[in-house]
Amino acid sequence: MYETTIEPRVSETDGVGHINNTTIPVWFEAGRHEIFKLFTPDHSFENWKMIILNMNVTYKKQIHFGQDVLVKTSVSRIGNSSLELYEEIWQGDVLCVEGKVTYVNFNLQAQKAERIPDSIREELGKHMVQGETSEE
Repeated sequence: MYETTIEPRVSETDGVGHINNTTIPVWFEAGRHEIFKLFTPDHSFENWKMIILNMNVTYKKQIHFGQDVLVKTSVSRIGNSSLELYEEIWQGDVLCVEGKVTYVNFNLQAQKAERIPDSIREELGKHMVQGETSEE
């Protein structure tokens, strides 16, 4: 599991005093940084591989300014060319948000999905939780 600590900003707090729901996908993306590095080590957008296909977010509890949050990111499924991530955001000892996102390993120049390389599969496998490896 990958873990990323985020310090909520005042600008992310909405009029009713909690972190705005539009902030959560941005925080989840911050938790994917190490996975992005596996696919595109040089961070070059010309060689970018990770294309999002689907994202679901379930809000469970409010998140407030003034206390750090922990984004936990794990791999729940590895397919031929895609992978699904399971994500959580915790504040203190409280699970506040859960998410699932599906990415495809995509070759921008060829405009097609490509099989996830074995070396990346191996690393992703170290972060598997509640999932499986499958062929699509």
